[in-house]
Amino acid sequence: MQSALALCGMLAISGCAARYAQVPARLALAPYGRVALITFSSERANGTLSTLATQQFAEAVLASQTGFELLELSPVDSSLRHLPTGTDGTALAQAVGRDKKVPAVFVGQLTVSGVKPRGGLSAQGTVNLRAAVSAELTVRLVSTQTGGTMWRSSSVANRTVGQVAITDRLPSVAVRDPNEAYGAVVRDLVIDVTRDFRPTRVRQ
Repeated sequence: MQSALALCGMLAISGCAARYAQVPARLALAPYGRVALITFSSERANGTLSTLATQQFAEAVLASQTGFELLELSPVDSSLRHLPTGTDGTALAQAVGRDKKVPAVFVGQLTVSGVKPRGGLSAQGTVNLRAAVSAELTVRLVSTQTGGTMWRSSSVANRTVGQVAITDRLPSVAVRDPNEAYGAVVRDLVIDVTRDFRPTRVRQ
């Protein structure tokens, strides 16, 4: 009986596996040979988070694919430092293309919100207040020859940093370090925007 059950389990597992097929990543970087990545810009004066997002993006892309070289560039690189602050991504990519001889460049922007309170008072007199942080990450792969966008991905994420609830006059308070919440938001954003670099499995 045990042998029969084990055989049935193996057949069931193999049957499930047979119904799925692996689909290659939507964007393959190996054909480009060398691709540059410029540190993501940020509307807020928060270079730490934009640098963190750029580093995690690079790690995710390199972990997902092989056969290409990723050239990571900061704003003080020789090909970029002569450009004025606020130069658009297309101009940045073309400047890098001329100087570094790469066919494509990743450019991106991280938009981060401050801590925003939300909540209200219910008809039963229950008070529920919470504070959250949110951010949006947009990344493009730009052709250095034409300036055209060859790939684009964006994502929005948010995390709660604090919550206060008062029910039957009994308060409940939960507080989280905002820096930890911002870090978690960045991780969520990077995982989402790099989805096109990872192979997927689809049911047949």
